[in-house]
This record gives sequence, C-alpha cells and structure tokens, in this order.
Amino acid sequence: MANIEGSFSGMRRYLEKDMLAEALRGRVRYKCPHKGLFEVYMDGKLLKRFCWEAVNSWFIGRGCSVKLRPMDTKDYWKDFWDLLSAFPMEQRGEYTDQEFARALRWYRESDIQTSLQSPDLIVKMFALLDRRTGSRSLARLEEEAKTWPDWLKTVYELRLQAAKGGADGDT
Repeated sequence: MANIEGSFSGMRRYLEKDMLAEALRGRVRYKCPHKGLFEVYMDGKLLKRFCWEAVNSWFIGRGCSVKLRPMDTKDYWKDFWDLLSAFPMEQRGEYTDQEFARALRWYRESDIQTSLQSPDLIVKMFALLDRRTGSRSLARLEEEAKTWPDWLKTVYELRLQAAKGGADGDT
C-alpha cells in the first residue's frame, strides 16, 4: 500500500482534499476495503478496482489463462506471474494494487505536466483529477482521450465538466 503519512487515511486525504480539483470534492472517493484492494468511486458509483483478482479475471476473460471449474486457489493463480510479465500495464485493462501504489508515488514525485503526459493510465488519472490541471491542459488532451479506456474517459469527462464550472488550475 502507498504510504502517505503512513496510512490509507493519509493517502485518501492527499487525493481527496489536498490535490483534488475543488469542483470534484465529495464526488471522487478512494476506498481500501481490505489489504490488496483499492477502489475509486465517482458520484457514489464504483469506477475502478485495483487488485490482483481483477487482473487475473482480465486474463481469464481474454482466454490468456484457461481455468476449469471447480478450481482451488492454486489452480486460480497458476501461471498468473508469467502472464503478468507477458502483459505489461499498457496492454491490460486491469491493474494491481501495487501498480496503483507505484503510480501514486510517481505522480507525487512528478510535476503536473509530466504526470498528464505519462503513459501510465493510473498516473494520468491522478493528474486529470488534480486541482492544478486546468481547462487548457484538458483541451490539449481531447484527441488523445479518444484512445483511452472507458474508465479513464469517464474521469476525463467528469473533469471537463468540473473545469467548465470552476476555476481550478490554469495549466
């Protein structure tokens, strides 16, 4: 888990209060129901889960891993690590909690423009929601946003709406 002020509550405070665009406060929430799972909610609806199970289900759903029922835990996770190595983040639609934490750490250590240009979609999510990202930066991303997965397009659309209604950022 990302250690921001040593706790999930510190990470949540950073993302929901310190860095979130003012117009989105209360609309974007981060949850950690248990160790190994991060969730992002928008307007009370689950947007994205970050966990090993989501990634493994993605592998199974795409036929990368054939699982027969019934299966035990060993069967469920068989070949997972090889598949994770074979399919980097850029090729997947799901991400682990560790990838979430790593992206958050990278985002915190980078300037906003670098984060907006990151190929890491999780870093880009944090940057889109950032109070320092303004209307001009969002407009420059319009064409690129058309290629993003639906979950990130949802973030972008919400942020565009918020930017139209508020004075967050001007980059």
